[in-house]
Amino acid sequence: MHLKKPTPGDVIAGISVALLALPQGLAYAELAGMPAQYGLFAAGFPSLLAAIFASSPYLQTGPVALTALLTFGALQGIAEPFSGEYIELAALLALMVGVIRLFLGICKMGFIAVLLTDAVVLGFTTGAAILIISSQLPKSLGLENLSGGIISSGWEAITSPNQWEAGSILFSLGTIFVLFGGKLIHRLFPGVLVAVISGILISNLISYDGPVVGEIKGGFVPFKFSFDWGSTWELMFPAIVIAIIGFAEPASIAKTFSKDHKSAWNPNKEFVSQGVANLAAALSNAFPVGGSFGRSSLNKFAGAESPWSGAITGAFVLVVLPFTSVLSELPNAILGATVIGAVIKLIIPSNFINLIKSRPRQALIAIGTLLATILTSPRIDRGIIIGLILSLVNYLFERFKG
Repeated sequence: MHLKKPTPGDVIAGISVALLALPQGLAYAELAGMPAQYGLFAAGFPSLLAAIFASSPYLQTGPVALTALLTFGALQGIAEPFSGEYIELAALLALMVGVIRLFLGICKMGFIAVLLTDAVVLGFTTGAAILIISSQLPKSLGLENLSGGIISSGWEAITSPNQWEAGSILFSLGTIFVLFGGKLIHRLFPGVLVAVISGILISNLISYDGPVVGEIKGGFVPFKFSFDWGSTWELMFPAIVIAIIGFAEPASIAKTFSKDHKSAWNPNKEFVSQGVANLAAALSNAFPVGGSFGRSSLNKFAGAESPWSGAITGAFVLVVLPFTSVLSELPNAILGATVIGAVIKLIIPSNFINLIKSRPRQALIAIGTLLATILTSPRIDRGIIIGLILSLVNYLFERFKG
């Protein structure tokens, strides 16, 4: 971290991001198959400690949708989501991801972040976004306890209007309206915060009897120093995939902001930063974390000038943890709509159309990766592997053809 003192902009930005990280943490924890309060633990110390080693002044670290879905894919076949065993494995997975990223950073292997081709990243992120939206549709429509996979549950939700819960639909529509309509008022409009506060007030005012978050223990972070080492080898491949694939998001954020402001960013330092963040997540009894596009953008626009803003975000979350029980009456639909609103922008059909026109073979790789990601869900890490194989085949074809 830079030695200079935090500026007023850092303080304002850090607190602003924290207010967004709290409800997002709840939503992404459930996406990862974890009890909601563990998303709050993932937003505290990981954000605070990552800031010490970060090279980007804007990057915000904590629970994110893509890493949460990768976590669910890695663990759901080993243990029952939301169970004690599952929580144990999630912390071990975070520890392994942290060690791998730390190793890559210390060994100055940041270049590995650019090995994924644009076509593979496009196909994978689009496929992951579709899966994330599908996973949140039942929650947004008020359906509970659906059986089947992610896609089948999403399809069942939208084709079963007789089971829709009116209150959930209204809360979802209201959340989407606030998220996107608020941006028309000002780009920094705190849509998630407004939706959450309004949702809690309305829920209590009308004694809403639909699905809500439920009891949140809050309190302080339950530090964890022992792990279920017996599952280490079983989690090794998913940990490597999350460590590398999940790093693409924070690397992209830091690189983009670096270009905009002609400032330097160091991928090796970011690997160390993200490694430390995941070690902190493991010790916080949470799940793997990463860099957030939405929260990093808010951080930048709210006036952040140094990594101090990330540290302030983490510290603020830790301070308010004992009071997060007020979120227990938050309707589940608001969390579902929040996740949908955050990832829907990752689905950009025009990118595929442009690729088809300009580079047909790369378009095939992108489409193949997209389909592989969806068809192999929830083990979406396999979608990446298939995408890489397609890229390798294309590379060999071009090489021998030439």
